[in-house]
Amino acid sequence: MNEVNNADSPPAVVLLSGGLDSMVSAALAREAGYAVHALTIDYGQRHIRELQSARKIAKLLGVSRHVELPLDLRRFGGSALTDDIDVPKEGVGDDIPVTYVPARNLVFLALTTAFAESVHSRDIFIGVNALDYSGYPDCRPEFIASFAETARLGTKQGVEGEPFSIHAPLQHMSKADIARECYRLDLDPSWSWSCYDPTEDGTACGACDSCRLRRKGFDEAGLIDTTAYAPGAPDLRE
Repeated sequence: MNEVNNADSPPAVVLLSGGLDSMVSAALAREAGYAVHALTIDYGQRHIRELQSARKIAKLLGVSRHVELPLDLRRFGGSALTDDIDVPKEGVGDDIPVTYVPARNLVFLALTTAFAESVHSRDIFIGVNALDYSGYPDCRPEFIASFAETARLGTKQGVEGEPFSIHAPLQHMSKADIARECYRLDLDPSWSWSCYDPTEDGTACGACDSCRLRRKGFDEAGLIDTTAYAPGAPDLRE
């Protein structure tokens, strides 16, 4: 691990979900010399285990400040992650899946921008990546670019000539690339959590879309995913 940020480092706010992508993004921000301020949204997600991972990651990376913000999106529903809808286990398709949470990154980036402005930071990191483009519209490059312009127009900091930079360092990476970055940055994959539908004993199911993408990425990179998966998880090589 690199040295912990010091008081002279410029601040950056990282949207830290507790997943693999956000962990790698936070570590990249740290590596780039930023004092990391992490924001985790407790939005009522069924995979609440990722909040525990976010706390662990924040501690191990030595972030300057970690804010865990409650925002109960279960009141809206409309997603398998926040409502009583089965999490799909048949594999990744081409359509927007039921695990899409309506406007999640739009809402989360707005909150992250507010946090960034409060700590006088111009730099925001989010862990969206290429494999999410077809599934989630709020992970696409055009959305990230559009949001940066919205933040410039809609904040005191932006209109006074200090616009925000939205860093999406994983945007053009595959899951295999992200797995390699995880190891290069000396991170333990098991610190993070990706599963949408953990078992009753808290083990990753290995079969939901998120588990499949993650497992396939580590397999393609020839690296070990130290996450514990439930017995009987599908063999992705079949």
